[in-house]
Amino acid sequence: MIPSNSLAAIYGIARDCAEREILGPDIGIDIVVIDETNTRIKTAALIETLRRNGNFGMVALVGVQSNQYPRALDIARPFRHANIPVCMGGFHISGCLAMLDGAAVELDACRDMGIAMFAGEAEGRLETVIRDAAEGTLKSLYNFMNDLPNIDGAPVPFLPKDSIQHTLGLSSSFDAGRGCPYQCSFCTIINVQGRKSRFRSADDIETLVRLNWAQGIHKFFITDDNFARNRDWEAIFDRLIELKEKHGIPLGLMIQVDTLCHKIPNFIEKSKRAGVTRVFIGLENVNPDNLVAAKKNQNKITEYRKMLLAWKAQGIMTLAGYILGFPADTPDTIRRDIRIIQEELPLDVIEFFVLTPLPGSEDHQKLWRNGIGMDPDLNKYDVEHVCTAHEKMSKVEWEAIYQEAWSLYYSPQHMKTLLRRAVATGVPLASLVKVLISFATTVPLENVHPLQSGMLRLKRLDERRPGLKREHPLWFWPKFVGGTVVKHVRLAGAIVSLCLSAYLIARNASSKTYMDQALMPVKDDDDTHLSLFTQTRGGHAAVQHVKKIAELTKRSSAG
Repeated sequence: MIPSNSLAAIYGIARDCAEREILGPDIGIDIVVIDETNTRIKTAALIETLRRNGNFGMVALVGVQSNQYPRALDIARPFRHANIPVCMGGFHISGCLAMLDGAAVELDACRDMGIAMFAGEAEGRLETVIRDAAEGTLKSLYNFMNDLPNIDGAPVPFLPKDSIQHTLGLSSSFDAGRGCPYQCSFCTIINVQGRKSRFRSADDIETLVRLNWAQGIHKFFITDDNFARNRDWEAIFDRLIELKEKHGIPLGLMIQVDTLCHKIPNFIEKSKRAGVTRVFIGLENVNPDNLVAAKKNQNKITEYRKMLLAWKAQGIMTLAGYILGFPADTPDTIRRDIRIIQEELPLDVIEFFVLTPLPGSEDHQKLWRNGIGMDPDLNKYDVEHVCTAHEKMSKVEWEAIYQEAWSLYYSPQHMKTLLRRAVATGVPLASLVKVLISFATTVPLENVHPLQSGMLRLKRLDERRPGLKREHPLWFWPKFVGGTVVKHVRLAGAIVSLCLSAYLIARNASSKTYMDQALMPVKDDDDTHLSLFTQTRGGHAAVQHVKKIAELTKRSSAG
């Protein structure tokens, strides 16, 4: 759906190195960008290209996450056999070095293969790696985890159009800031990018927008973990508003925010003017007991409805991440909580994730230090698979409720409700339909998270993982083609059904005045009848805490 921001950042830095001729005026630097999520890696052809140039080059494996690490090693292997320098960076290596020892979680595989490991961020450091590769002196480790760079004025993230043309909606991505002050135990960002926030300037943002607009790209995902906590959010929004309203760049933005963003004066209103059409909210859970267990104390369920209704008032589509497998979760409580969300929260789209002890997170570090079992297969650390034990659910129950959660939320009946709410609040219906189709069909059809989905799989007989038996062509191709046809027939049926529902709802005059509990304005007595507050001990305690603070504030003011 969205191109890798790590890839865009590294390309921007590498392009800057090439423009500055860091290898000298007689040596050009040629950069080839390949995003394997939508482009096939033609290994043999790449090796031949490098061989013709005396292997004077380097393969950089960019932004490698834990679930991508085994595949990254597979990609690197033939290049290393051909004696081509390979360097790998990303959250897996950085997270392991930040939170564990230097050999944990298969890092020795890089050493054994002679792959240089890069930990930290590449601004101001990539040129050292490129020079070392050119001189044949690539080090085994470049560790900058204790020296994170300032990104103000650094080369901006950028990708050439031909490398992002296969993304949904032809969109690119960039980070306006890095780092997060919060302490969520399941998060790797705070341990890789640090808790001290660093920001790009409004000038930087304008530069990257204009670079992309020159090649016809005007849609962006701002990847900041929480853009609402960017100290320069208003200056950036003001610049984007100017580019949109005065210079005619038809910006379309998706941002990530926290659940208290609506309390920042003018934040949501300026989001709309700057071109924000979708907002992703780290909701994570509706049970305060679970939020406390994950150190997600900044999330206040008493603010959820106010915040979501504020976005709805601007006609902006709301998406939320929701994690399954916190300590208080059981299959029954998860079903209950999904029902509460459907009935009482004006959310459009939910992305479900399995609580996963990702290498680089505090959760993983605690399990690792205490010798508690975790799945040894890194392919499964994609927040879609169960990787460790749960106190109240078996592995089978946990996996089953994850699969069921998608069908529960994206039921035909609830999707019609979401369409009615969209018409009533001004959310673009066509955009919502596109997203709903993806999120409602990907898990049952492809068994992958919607963000990893696409229209057609890039799958070939000769690309089976090393160590696995090669399938016979007479079995592989009929199965692959037949499965593809069946999936697309089912997908076409889902598209027709949802589009028909959207058409009928849009033509119904009553849809514009549609109202249900989720869209009702927040009232003082919500805590007495909404299940969001009455069905959990933590919900009741959260309400009492808010009332106590309000009473103390009132007394203080009166005094």
